[in-house]
Amino acid sequence: MKKIINTPNAPAPIGPYNQAILFGNTVYISGQIPLNPQTGELVMDSIQVETKQVMENLKAILEAAEMNFENVVKTSIFISDMNNFAAINEIYGAYFKSETAPARETVQVSGLPKNVNIEISMIAIK
Repeated sequence: MKKIINTPNAPAPIGPYNQAILFGNTVYISGQIPLNPQTGELVMDSIQVETKQVMENLKAILEAAEMNFENVVKTSIFISDMNNFAAINEIYGAYFKSETAPARETVQVSGLPKNVNIEISMIAIK
């Protein structure tokens, strides 16, 4: 049976989906964009600041599922400009140990919700 994961420490969904679904010991986290969960405002100061906000949103959802970044087995990163890859990777990488980092793909897309520059989704296992 699936369990809905929802926390006020991450942005509320902006559509017909949940922040995350726990099924068995696997949590599937919906794509997170750089929305500040307290204000509901986009954080668009720089790609580094955007990436940090996305990672903090993901962290809050993982914590609500009683997990952390060590539990993450797969991430999907969607970016609007591949020229931002190195800056994104620097911030993203600070949340993982290199020897246990998850599998991942990073793809450039033509558009993201609310015209942000980055969206990240995750799968984690307890």
